Amino acid sequence: MKPELKNALPWKNIIVAFFATLFLAVFPFAENTQEEDQSLLTLDRLFSSPEFKGQVLYSLKWLKDGSAYMRLEDSNARPGEKDLVRYDVESGKRTMVISSEQVLLPGKLHPLRIDDYELSPNEQMILLLTNSQRVFHMTFGDYWIFDLAKNELWPIGGSSLPQTLTLATFSPDSKKVGYVSENNLFVEDLGTRQIIPLTSDGSEQVINGSFDYVYEEEFFIRNGYRWSPDSQTIAYWQLDSTAVPTFYMINNTDSLYPRLIPIKFPKPGERNSSCRIGFVGIRGGETRWLEVPGDPSNNYIPQMDWDGNSKELVFQHLNRAQNRNELMLGDVTTGQVRSILTDSDQTWVEAVPDICWLEGGQKFIWVSERDGWRHVYLASRSGDKMRLLTSGSFDVESIAGVDEKNGWLYYTASPENPTQRYLFRTALDGRGKTERVTPEGEEGTHVYWLSPCSRWAVYTYSRFGVPPVTNLVRLPEHKEIRALADNRQLREKVNYLKKGPAEFFRIDIGGVLLDAWSMRPLDFDPKKKYPVLFNVYGEPWGSTVTDRWEGDEYLWHLLLTQKGYIVMSVDNRGTRVPRGRAWRKSIYRQVGILASAEQAAAVRSIIRQFSFVDEERVGVWGWSGGGAMTLNLIFRYPDLYRTGMAVAPVTNQRFYNSIYQERYMGTPESNPEGYEKGSPVTFAGQLKGHLLVVHGTGDDNVHFQNTESLVNELVKHNKPFTMMTYPNRSHGIWEGENTTRHLYGLLTDYLIQNLPPGPRLP
Repeated sequence: MKPELKNALPWKNIIVAFFATLFLAVFPFAENTQEEDQSLLTLDRLFSSPEFKGQVLYSLKWLKDGSAYMRLEDSNARPGEKDLVRYDVESGKRTMVISSEQVLLPGKLHPLRIDDYELSPNEQMILLLTNSQRVFHMTFGDYWIFDLAKNELWPIGGSSLPQTLTLATFSPDSKKVGYVSENNLFVEDLGTRQIIPLTSDGSEQVINGSFDYVYEEEFFIRNGYRWSPDSQTIAYWQLDSTAVPTFYMINNTDSLYPRLIPIKFPKPGERNSSCRIGFVGIRGGETRWLEVPGDPSNNYIPQMDWDGNSKELVFQHLNRAQNRNELMLGDVTTGQVRSILTDSDQTWVEAVPDICWLEGGQKFIWVSERDGWRHVYLASRSGDKMRLLTSGSFDVESIAGVDEKNGWLYYTASPENPTQRYLFRTALDGRGKTERVTPEGEEGTHVYWLSPCSRWAVYTYSRFGVPPVTNLVRLPEHKEIRALADNRQLREKVNYLKKGPAEFFRIDIGGVLLDAWSMRPLDFDPKKKYPVLFNVYGEPWGSTVTDRWEGDEYLWHLLLTQKGYIVMSVDNRGTRVPRGRAWRKSIYRQVGILASAEQAAAVRSIIRQFSFVDEERVGVWGWSGGGAMTLNLIFRYPDLYRTGMAVAPVTNQRFYNSIYQERYMGTPESNPEGYEKGSPVTFAGQLKGHLLVVHGTGDDNVHFQNTESLVNELVKHNKPFTMMTYPNRSHGIWEGENTTRHLYGLLTDYLIQNLPPGPRLP
């Protein structure tokens, strides 16, 4: 509510006020152009300039023996272009591998833009990806071979360079390159330049060697084929989406007439793509198929590879309910398969990212929650023997590396504080105590990329509000060898900014302790009351309460504190944090229900515990799953949350993809009440506060359909709200000039108008 004017304005002032208001309406996010106080943030500084962008390590890759690494660097000779350079680990010696001048084609003014590269196994050639473009999750482009000895460059796929190639990789013997084009697999002989098609049935529905949208989105796999170790056979996934319903997006902005964009997109309970594994010789011929049991459209194969030899494939077979994962071996001679290990759960299980074979293929590394915590096991090839390598009441976050020669498993975890991450190692024989590799006293998040020999690591360290530093370190002593990206200028910029107090804490919601953080305004006075904005996610795939650098999001939150807001975030049960199986899986079949109840309970506890929180000015915002959470909170608890800003929200769980939603909720047929009560649209009629909904119309992940259906429901109940659409933008709403600046300007302006900043007396 706005205060009344004490005195009426004279008529001349009314005219001035009218035009001033008109200006603000047309240019609502204009900022002061006078000389800025460098200790205070502005939207332009954040989103219209590179001032707060950190250093980037372009495509750093280890050589296979771990003695050196390669990376792309900005060219000094040709600004805007990239050079490929090699660094010796011990000495730091820098060697030019390919300069931008070496990829300058005859008759061309500019060299090829190197977007990515792969070094051949014999280290004699480089495979270059150029002229790349993203289509959904996949990257297509032109591939070139650069022969290091001959200083020769030629294109893969023929001379036409159709820009339809993707997923090109060298064979293990470095004599051939495989790639996918128009959903078919090809092999090119690097000696003869002969191109051999391995499949010919690829189409819009039949996909060979890559994946459909939901496999890419939910299983995080892109490359759908694997070279055999002897380079004579390629095994590949084939997905047939013929029976999958088609979802149509519409592009209204790129041409005179609208263009329909069809996507084979299985929603919960609908038909999935049929998936199978085949293998074919590199000279072509008929594909042979593994005899995998079960309906291929009601089971998933999220991982597959050769099991260390060229005779058998190892793959994971996940049922549609995703509560049973079988590790299977497939014989490429007979096509027969056999199960060697099974993980199951009353809720769900997840695919193991990589299978690492040890002892000549007789044992392998496996990750499981079978004892209530996410731990690493060493299993026999037959699967009948499993040895626990990491034990205790904590979760292993990820496997960082395996040093079989010296008998060590490296992994990241944080047994004492789930908001942080550290590197540990333990013996592969299961004996001896675990060692912390990250030095003591260095709190925060520590990320490691180990060399193949596990002797070296590219190591990145950051904290909440502290930009990352990336160094090369020697293990296990964690000795720093050299800085790779110190981000000195960014750190100095951030350190100079004015900040209020910030802290991590736990909030009790009745016997359950939830992790949280808080950022307070400048000149904070605990005797006054401040508005608070909660940043939420709350779903099983992510979390918000992490002690690490969050880039632009942190800086935008800091900008809000400089304007007079408290910003907080809470992780409810069910979020992806290392607090054990029971913590994460409590959300099963009640996504959107348990989480919103715990978020609201946390806000009530915070209001009781912190007298400086103004209960009349509580706001919430989130993106994607966080957008859904925002809607659930402002609809379900309308007397608690006064303002909500939901970006790209899932409004009806029936509208999201089958793999994600069924994993956590079951099917709509088996859990109709859960789908209804977990969907924000069900409660839209309870809206009382201010609501802003933002969505990109080209969102291929959370379809714009979600927001359109929500609009219908809000209109039906005569509820006022504000909506902003960004034409043809995807889920990240980043495409197009000035889009990010405009979006955050919109959010900031809406918040200031509807949840006024600054303190007030109690």
